Amino acid sequence: MSMKNASTEQAQAMLVQKHQLNTALNHVGLVNGALQSLQVTQAQSRQHLELLMLEAETLVEGNQVIFEVDDDDALLVESSYAVQENIVSVGTPLPNLDFIDMKGKSDWSGYLDQVTAYAQRRRIEFGHDPFRDLMSASQRIALERRIRDEFLYKGAQCDKYDYMIAGTCGLIGGLVDVLFVGLPGQGALTHFTDEMTDNAVRRFAAWNGWQGPNKGSDPVTSAIGFLERKYKVNYDHRHGGDVGGLFKMSTRNHHIKSLAHSPDLVGLFFSILDQFTSSAHFVDGGRIISVDTETFELKGSNLVAKLFCGCMNWLGHLFSDVAGSSGAKTRGSGIPIPFYSLLQFINLGEFGQHRQTFATIAVQVFEKGYDLRHGLAMAIPVMLSEMLTRVMWVVKQRFYHEKEWAECIPSATNPELQRMLLMAHGTLCVVDGADAAIRSGGDMIQFMLRSNLIAWARFGTLALKELNSWYQDGRLDIKAVDTYLDAEYERLVASA
Repeated sequence: MSMKNASTEQAQAMLVQKHQLNTALNHVGLVNGALQSLQVTQAQSRQHLELLMLEAETLVEGNQVIFEVDDDDALLVESSYAVQENIVSVGTPLPNLDFIDMKGKSDWSGYLDQVTAYAQRRRIEFGHDPFRDLMSASQRIALERRIRDEFLYKGAQCDKYDYMIAGTCGLIGGLVDVLFVGLPGQGALTHFTDEMTDNAVRRFAAWNGWQGPNKGSDPVTSAIGFLERKYKVNYDHRHGGDVGGLFKMSTRNHHIKSLAHSPDLVGLFFSILDQFTSSAHFVDGGRIISVDTETFELKGSNLVAKLFCGCMNWLGHLFSDVAGSSGAKTRGSGIPIPFYSLLQFINLGEFGQHRQTFATIAVQVFEKGYDLRHGLAMAIPVMLSEMLTRVMWVVKQRFYHEKEWAECIPSATNPELQRMLLMAHGTLCVVDGADAAIRSGGDMIQFMLRSNLIAWARFGTLALKELNSWYQDGRLDIKAVDTYLDAEYERLVASA
């Protein structure tokens, strides 16, 4: 049963319950009316009786009548009276209340059958939208007004100060990117993220039982070697000869060519696939190449356990490669930025003097250190621009527009904030693109090495949101309304 059908059935049951409640309240009103009528009749009868008693006493006193009755005569007098009981009608007989009798049944389907039978007996018609029928007219008007105010796509109403603030925040991020990121392995932020990565690898190895390096050996190299031995996989081919010479591959690019080495959902999928099927999947020339490997047996007595072991193998092996291999003499080749491996499928274009495709250029850029560690460094100016823009938006809303703090939450659904973020990241990308174009001298590889892929990806997502908001301007966000109504309905059912 779908959630929509279940919600509709629950709404219909609530409509029947509402009808039962209204009928019971009407019945209570009828009972109160009958009791009040009976009280009036009793009061009138009491008054008549008091008048008759008063008249009788007056006649007895005026005629000086004396009653002397002994016990035997009293019995005779009492037996001579005929007792007559009069039934006093107080109005129309009260109707019987209809109800749902489960007769010991407590399952939901049985209750729904009784609900349907009750609706047929009482001629209750379920409309196209039973939720609407549950609300009163005033409640429907209030709900419709709230939906228009909160769930209608609205265009951004930014003033000149918003654009100035956003441009300044983006410019600050762009300058940080140009001055402190630079080429892979050379910028101050890249050195910082390299050191953070080395510390993370050592810490992860210690969690897995690494006892530390031998005397005189490098700690990072020792930790990497420990993880390589502990988390062995069948798809860790390093040279073209390892795959039968099907394509060219070296230790500098095997992490990007092997799809299972990508730290994203694509990498996890191919890692599990390769471990279960004893195969390895690579990308070369815009196509996927599958290679059979030696039989690889995952630990675990059932499928769930094997899947868990496969995921842990994938994660542990990524940690062994993120800071380079244990045999690397320099910085080493790490793992690619998430989804960067997919650029190899763009096997188009002719760049440089050798007329290389974009896929080939992407691989060569990775070989020069454009890996996850450098990606973390590039993310820092992007995060800086993002946080500065959000903080300044909150400050402006609170102190310039004098709004309450509750109205100054920097939600990305706010159209003005979304426009400011687009402006900030656009400025960052302009600064980054101009710097890369000037310093690269027209060389495509140098241009990509100096470009901040994280900034351009963030700008692209914001641009798509802005285009959608522009297209949907004045329309209702149906998905958001449905989510809100479902949440409200669940809250009402839980509190019932």
